[in-house]
Amino acid sequence: MKFPHKIASFALAALLAAGAGAGAQAATTAPPPPQKQLFQMTPAEAGAYIARMRVAEPDLRKRIAAIGRRNLGQPYALNLLGEFPYQIHDTLPLFSLAQSDCVVFAEHTYAMALSRNWEEFFWMLQRIRYKDGVIGVASRNHYTEQDWNQNNAWLLTDVSRQLAGDFAASYQLTVDRQRFLRTQHHTEVSLPVQVSTEYYVPKERVDGVLAQLEQGDMVNVVSLRDGAYLTTHVGLVVTTADGKRMFLHSAEPQVREESFEQFAARAAEREQQNARAGRNGRKLAGFKFLRLNDAIVVPPALPQPRP
Repeated sequence: MKFPHKIASFALAALLAAGAGAGAQAATTAPPPPQKQLFQMTPAEAGAYIARMRVAEPDLRKRIAAIGRRNLGQPYALNLLGEFPYQIHDTLPLFSLAQSDCVVFAEHTYAMALSRNWEEFFWMLQRIRYKDGVIGVASRNHYTEQDWNQNNAWLLTDVSRQLAGDFAASYQLTVDRQRFLRTQHHTEVSLPVQVSTEYYVPKERVDGVLAQLEQGDMVNVVSLRDGAYLTTHVGLVVTTADGKRMFLHSAEPQVREESFEQFAARAAEREQQNARAGRNGRKLAGFKFLRLNDAIVVPPALPQPRP
């Protein structure tokens, strides 16, 4: 006696089982979904990533490099952040994951690397971005040499003069914060004019100091225009597998990693273009380097003023 319907059922079951097995095998061999870059994450996803990185990479320098590289390709936007809604002199927010300029990129990278979760990151970001962590346009670290570098001395130390040795160059920097805040932010604050002497490594000598740089160190790009020197760009030092020192930074059109030779070559090309067009653009003078401190103790923020 034949049971064709049962045979057909057994055959169908066998085919389904085989298909399920093949599907399971395909699922195990299929490539994992691509990882999101930081600028593609929501704040909740970024917070979870910060927590994972704190455990996965205990070395702070390596963690800074890994977090910075996780933002490769992040779109560049100048004048990105402000104090809104704490202050309403403009409508720019206190943070942005989607875009960065050079300072924002460095601040976010350091703040994430020093934190264990989103809440710590947001507090750390304000601690780095503002003098004594007090949010306000007048207390924001506007000037790299005299504000950002000095107010974050707990995190980094300027070693430019030490690295350059006899080849160190210097310039006098005069900063009138009161005038700047009045003209650029329509904010009246009484502040004295400050003058400082700043040391840097001339661009012709930078190759001789690269081997002394470490991951997580900060780079200040010193430019010359109309006889005046000023830091016009910042970024981070990272290393490749073979130990080559690279420059990781946010610049038009997006966050990139390149050698210092490549950066200098692009600067030279821009200078030639400006010269041909009769434009008085800035010229690359050299670099300041800030060493990540070995023993980092984050100082408490001062109380936020109340109205």
